[in-house]
Parts: sequence; C-alpha cells; structure tokens
Amino acid sequence: MITAVDSSVLLDVLCNDPNHAASSASTLRRAMMEGRLIVCECVVAEVLPALGDAEFGRFMTDWRMDFVPSSLESARLAGVHFRLYAKRRRVARRVLPDFLIGAHARLMADRLLARDRGYFRDYFRGLDVMEP
Repeated sequence: MITAVDSSVLLDVLCNDPNHAASSASTLRRAMMEGRLIVCECVVAEVLPALGDAEFGRFMTDWRMDFVPSSLESARLAGVHFRLYAKRRRVARRVLPDFLIGAHARLMADRLLARDRGYFRDYFRGLDVMEP
C-alpha cells in the first residue's frame, strides 16, 4: 500500500498542533506500517520551512518517507481540476498546490493521508482519502 502524505498531516505532527497532532501522528504511523509513504514537491516545499533542510531530511528518514516527483500527467490532471474549481467558485478557498498534491496522490499512490475538507474527494473521484 502506497500512501501519499499531505503537508497538513506532517505539519500537525511537526508543530504539535493541539487539535490534530495526536490523531495525525497515530494515522501516519498506521499508514507507515501498512506500506510505503511518499511526498511530492509541494509537500516538501510546504513542510521544509518548519524544520530546515537537515532536520527535514532526518524527519523523512525517521518516518521512512520517500520523495516521488510529480509527472507531466499529474500536473495536467491538477490543472484540469483547478480550472473546474475556478469555474465553480467566485472566491478561491483552495490553492493550486492542493490540486497538485491530490493529482500526485491519484496517480502515484493508492491513497492520500490528509485532513480532507471534501475537495480531494470531490475533485479526485476514486482517490482513497485516509483521514486522521
């Protein structure tokens, strides 16, 4: 089982979020025991500032997470869904990186570990979303 991990879950753990750290860490451990954990460029870019480069590398090693780059196909999928999202909304509440993360997970993993507020399931039908 390959689980793509969203930055929200990693930041919960790293920043010891009082509302989400315990459940995010527990679910992350469960996903790690069930198979491989992967992250894409957007997750690295969003999480690295909270740690710094060296500590981020140790964090990735400790959690046995692999960096798996996005593909042209996943970038296209993100763009298609972001365009649909922009047409549906007058005011953007989601940003493009959310769609890049969702598309990456849809094509490179079996599921996505994220605190989903509905948009991953809405825009990436068939994506198995594991919530903490």
